Amino acid sequence: MSAWILLLLAVVALGVVALVWRMSSRRTSLPCPVWLRWLVELDNPFTKVNRAKYIVDSLGLAPGMTVLDAGCGPGRVTVPLARAVGDEGRVVALDVQAGMLARARAKVDAAGLANVTFLEARLGEGKLPREHFDRIVLVTVLGEIPDQGAALVELRDALVPAGVLAIVEVIFDPHFQRRTTVTKLATSIGLRERAFFGHRLAYVLHMEKPGSTG
Repeated sequence: MSAWILLLLAVVALGVVALVWRMSSRRTSLPCPVWLRWLVELDNPFTKVNRAKYIVDSLGLAPGMTVLDAGCGPGRVTVPLARAVGDEGRVVALDVQAGMLARARAKVDAAGLANVTFLEARLGEGKLPREHFDRIVLVTVLGEIPDQGAALVELRDALVPAGVLAIVEVIFDPHFQRRTTVTKLATSIGLRERAFFGHRLAYVLHMEKPGSTG
């Protein structure tokens, strides 16, 4: 059997496995398995709002800021976040899966960055410090969280006054959350909409914590 045929069979097999995970995920909240991290490791070529650079650029980051990458996965957004806040800034990469954190750590080390710390935790458990982060990003993660209300309350409390929670959703994700659903949940706990980028099938939604840093 030729190498090309073996490669084609491998690609088809991986595609089938990925499809099975996606269909299973529609029935329950299942995070992407570590061995399928390649599904979320690269920027989606079909929508710009899910690209790491677009997400980071939308945040208005400045050197010295502190950012939480909530549900960081393999670190696709973690590295550009760390570069954006500079050596004086800090990024906390949080994920529930140790394997994902290991992959993110490897990327951070390869990039020569020393301003990232890692936290293995489930959102809603109360492990985040209060009023600590200037920005929080939640990239196609909300639908994987069983208790979304508790998770968003913890994220709200972890923001500084006037801090921003960026929620990214894309229709290709099996846990896709509609804008109306996300906005209703976020406003019910006191967050307010600050900005919206994209459209109803792929978007970045900025929710701000009321208050003043002055």
